[in-house]
Amino acid sequence: MLYPLLRPLLFSLEPEKAHKLTFAGLEALHALGFATVLGSREEALPTECMGLHFPNPVGLSAGLDKNGEHIDALADLGFGFIEIGTVTPRPQPGNPQPRMFRLPGAEGIINRLGFNNGGLDELVKNVEASQYRGILGINIGKNFDTPIENANDDYLACLTRVYPYASYITVNISSPNTKNLRQLQQSDELERLLSALKDEQARLTVRHGRYVPLALKIAPDLEADQVLEIARLLVEYRFDGVIATNTTLSRVGVEHIRHGKETGGLSGTPVRAKSTAVIRALSAALAGRVPIIGVGGILEGSHAAEKIEAGATLVQLYSGLIYRGPALVGESIRAIAELRR
Repeated sequence: MLYPLLRPLLFSLEPEKAHKLTFAGLEALHALGFATVLGSREEALPTECMGLHFPNPVGLSAGLDKNGEHIDALADLGFGFIEIGTVTPRPQPGNPQPRMFRLPGAEGIINRLGFNNGGLDELVKNVEASQYRGILGINIGKNFDTPIENANDDYLACLTRVYPYASYITVNISSPNTKNLRQLQQSDELERLLSALKDEQARLTVRHGRYVPLALKIAPDLEADQVLEIARLLVEYRFDGVIATNTTLSRVGVEHIRHGKETGGLSGTPVRAKSTAVIRALSAALAGRVPIIGVGGILEGSHAAEKIEAGATLVQLYSGLIYRGPALVGESIRAIAELRR
C-alpha cells in the first residue's frame, strides 16, 4: 500500500534520479529489517525450469540492478529469482543523459541506457558481498566499442568470469541500444555465437564441477521466420532457455504521447502483445524442448498468467514494478497459482 502513495513523488523526478532514490529507500528498509513488509507473503509455488528449482515463477528482469548492488534488498520483495546485469567486460558509462523516459499515458518506458555498468570486476565483487542464496541470473553483453565481428570474445569473457557465481546466465543479443547488437540474432552469426558459448560452457562445467544453464534473450521485433530459425538453433545447440522478450523499437500507439518518439527500447504495456505473440510462436516451434521465460508488459497478475498460458514457464517483471510497485510480485504469483489449479 505504500508505493501508490510514493509514486507521484517518484514520477515528479527524472527517472534515473527516481531509480536511485527508490533503491536508497529500499536499502534503508532492508538495513532496518523492514523491507520484507513490502514483499510478497504468498505461499511457495515451486517451479522447475532449466534444471533449477524456483520457489516461485516470478522473477526480476535484468536492467533494474545492473551491477548487482541491491541483491539482498531486492530479495526481500518475494521474487522467485533475481537477474542482474547487463554486464560488459569493461566498465562503460552508457549513452548521454537524458536516456530514460516515462510514458504514463501508455504505461510505458523508453530507455536508451546503452549497457551502462561498472564492468565484470564490480559486479563480481557485489555478488561476493551479497548474502542472497536464491536463484541468481547474470545477464551478459558486449562493450559498445567492441566491433560486432569480435562480439563473441566479449560474451566468452563474461561467461568465464561470472560462471562460478550464477545460477544461470543470460546472453543478451537483443538490446536496441548497442549499435548492431541485434545483428547477432541473424542465423549465421547466432549459430557461431551459440556454438562458441556451448563449447565454453562444457569446459567450465568440468573446471567448476557444476553445470550453469544458458538462456538467450531475444527481441520482440522478429519476423515469424526469424523466430522459427532461432527456435531451431536453440534446439540444435541444446540451449537451456530463452527469454522473450526485450524492448521494442515499435512506436505503434505511442507516437503522439509526450516522449513517444524518443529513440531507444520501449517497454511496459505497449510491448505486452508483441512479447506474448513471440512466446506463443516459440512455444509452438520448441514443443517443450527449451523452456521459455516470459517478460514484457506485465502490469497485472493476469498479464503474468497470460504469459504462462502462451507457453512460458517463468515470468520476469521490470516496467510493471515502476508503475505498480512490489505488490505486483504477489499479485502475479497468485494469478499463476490460480491458473495452475
